[in-house]
Amino acid sequence: MVGAVLVHNDVVIGEGWHKEYGGPHAEVNCLKSVSPEHKHLITDSTMYVSLEPCAHHGKTPPCATRVVNEQVKRVVICNVDPFEQVAGKGIEILNNANIETTTGVLDDAGKWVNRRFFCYNEYKRPYIILKWAQTQDGFIAPLNRERFQITNKQSTQLIHKWRTEEDAIMVGYNTAIHDNPELTAREWLGNNPLRIVLDKELKLSNDMKLFNNAAETWVLNKQQNDTVNNVSFVQMDFDKGVVHEVLAELYNARKQSLIVEGGAVLLQSFIDAGLWDEARVFTGDVILKEGIDAPVLANHTHAFDKAIAGDKLDVYINKESKYPYVDGWGL
Repeated sequence: MVGAVLVHNDVVIGEGWHKEYGGPHAEVNCLKSVSPEHKHLITDSTMYVSLEPCAHHGKTPPCATRVVNEQVKRVVICNVDPFEQVAGKGIEILNNANIETTTGVLDDAGKWVNRRFFCYNEYKRPYIILKWAQTQDGFIAPLNRERFQITNKQSTQLIHKWRTEEDAIMVGYNTAIHDNPELTAREWLGNNPLRIVLDKELKLSNDMKLFNNAAETWVLNKQQNDTVNNVSFVQMDFDKGVVHEVLAELYNARKQSLIVEGGAVLLQSFIDAGLWDEARVFTGDVILKEGIDAPVLANHTHAFDKAIAGDKLDVYINKESKYPYVDGWGL
């Protein structure tokens, strides 16, 4: 998510943002937005941009070259681009053209906004969000694992909104078999994420909601690799655990983010491996007295909490994360 503004004597004369993958970048849209009567001011203006201008031919020509050609006087950059085909090369192009550059302005805020992109390029894995709901007394489900609604309608709508913001969503076998989730964004307008389910022995029924063709689905199993309709069967070595393997598969598929929604064993496996970045934990206004224990976070820091019509949302960040939560840049 990149934005740019062009400023002359403290007056914004151009602004733009990167609207969609493959479309013009923020810098290009910013320069295009400058009105004809202000074009002559570009050479005496400063461009403020949240990510280093690109330096390579991808879906579009390099933005750094466009900024040079327009003879922008100065460029202020929030974050250096971690993508290996840029990674300082855009700044080098600007400097070679004698354009003054400043970097690191609001660096943490920029990394938080683009934490998925940074994680994908720096750690070579998707940004991992853990999500679960628990009762007041710390249970994630009844002992019999029957479907039990812990959160209210407003929290559910928020969860569906989050699904539209991420590339993939994952659940374990027990969650699939007992809850029969669809894992789509039915309560919010937007794209559905890739659905991932663990099914080691391929026991899940074909008529489950996960296989309704509403979204692409991966079935992680130990038996086969093939694709049927919109469902891909991805063979895994379960003896070694699947956490690292599925993250590698997602990286190769260019998926920058993953929500893990349950169950407790799967969530805990990510926590125990230290492979998580953010945890979003709902506590509903219900008590079970006995049930399946909620996961236990480790090595975490509390970012913030929020009341949602009787539910409570707590957001935690992994202490090892390079992308600390910046107050004021909410979810």
